[in-house]
Amino acid sequence: MTTPRAAGPPRTARTRRPPAGPRRLHPGAWWLWALGLGAAATRTTNPLLLLLLAAVAGYVVAARRGDAPWSRSYGAFLRLGLLVLGIRLVFAVLLGSPVPGTHVLFTLPEVPLPAWAQGVRIGGPVTLEGLLAALYDGLRLATLLVCVGAANALASPARLLRALPGALYEAAVAVVVAMTFAPNLVADVRRLRAARRLRGRSDRGIAAVLSVGLPVLEGALERSVALAAAMDTRGFGRTAHVPPRLARTTAALTLAGLLGICLAAYGLLTAGGAGWALPVLLLGLAAAFTGLLLGSRRSVRTRYRPDPWALPEWLTAGSGAAVAGLTVWLSAHDPAAFAPTVVPPTAPTLPLAAVLAVLIGLVPAFAAPHPPRRAS
Repeated sequence: MTTPRAAGPPRTARTRRPPAGPRRLHPGAWWLWALGLGAAATRTTNPLLLLLLAAVAGYVVAARRGDAPWSRSYGAFLRLGLLVLGIRLVFAVLLGSPVPGTHVLFTLPEVPLPAWAQGVRIGGPVTLEGLLAALYDGLRLATLLVCVGAANALASPARLLRALPGALYEAAVAVVVAMTFAPNLVADVRRLRAARRLRGRSDRGIAAVLSVGLPVLEGALERSVALAAAMDTRGFGRTAHVPPRLARTTAALTLAGLLGICLAAYGLLTAGGAGWALPVLLLGLAAAFTGLLLGSRRSVRTRYRPDPWALPEWLTAGSGAAVAGLTVWLSAHDPAAFAPTVVPPTAPTLPLAAVLAVLIGLVPAFAAPHPPRRAS
């Protein structure tokens, strides 16, 4: 028979910090990252770089997209980008292109126009140079839509409204409601099409579109009424009294700052404007920041659980800024690689430095936290 052991000293439990749960990245960081990719896309017409930018945005969306309704709108923006690209090519074929060309691919029957429509044609010869110019321009616009769609699928519109300064309160409410409408519209269309398939009905064709359109519009109207009632219940729209002189000063500083930022952005995107654009940009940012700071006194709202801005936010926003800054610098030093000529047609090249600069945009796929999943 075994004798029981003497009870030793009680074991001390290790005190460990509870693991931090999943959280969503600050919406401002996602938009800064997407705007950086979009700014890089405006600096080039190289189709290889534009496709690489779209691939980077798509990979980050696939790696860090949640399961909220507004997260499913990325596919709609992809289809919209392809539609814009197709429309641009069709217009170049039917209406011609201002780019002169000698490589005629085919000739369409030309419609005679009156004398007052000189310079405009319908039909006629279609050249390789004109199609390439239309393809590059359409692909650049499609890449911009892809970047905006990536930010729309990754950043919560409601949390973006919470993070905006008080001076932009009224405008932010309208913008966020408009941004929320498109993802919910896509979700409603998918839900109704799935319901038609479950009932054994076809979800393709004009009849299906008409039968789905009315419930979608009805759901959008009901959601708008419910949102307005919820916002009114929570006290949206309340403002504090400020002196008229302060209100005029705030409006003047904000308007001057935004005009300066727009003018500086135009200078940075054009050749030879970087010398004066940077000081104007700094002055515009300072004036806009001062105006927004003064205008925040009108807002009498509280913030419940404000979104943190930690290292992942800095890395995400910094990666977008790095992509934009490096692309602007490289395009100024090697314009031929970023804007391949179409007269005569030349094969686009893929410079290694530009590839490395664009790949910096993949940082959020590894630095951003995984978004929380909703309970099924």
